Amino acid sequence: QVQLVESGGGLVQAGGSLRLSCAATGRTFSNYAVGWFRQAPGKERELVAAISWNGGSIFYADSVKGRFAISRVNAKNTVSLQMNSLEPEDTAVYYCAVDATRFRSQATTSVGLYDYWGQGTQVTVSS
Repeated sequence: QVQLVESGGGLVQAGGSLRLSCAATGRTFSNYAVGWFRQAPGKERELVAAISWNGGSIFYADSVKGRFAISRVNAKNTVSLQMNSLEPEDTAVYYCAVDATRFRSQATTSVGLYDYWGQGTQVTVSS
């Protein structure tokens, strides 16, 4: 089992920044790819960014490229999502998730491959 806890969400004005963190406990977090997803009201959950177990492969959704940055510190069992130049369209509940297949070489982009999920943190961007 892997337990995930997100933090860092909040209310910010358009153009502002937030840094989300995902803290993991349980199984060896450093072996697994991690993704950040978001879900806005009435919309499907979408992958925002993902990072492979060693950080060697990173994926960003087109909507956040150049504005968001995902990173991980395996020694601290954390993955972060730095969000800059936030837009009202970024408003959503943000979730981190773990793909528990060890040492996958590529960042995991298929939602069906994620095995563990956090409870989510709300991000609201006002115009």
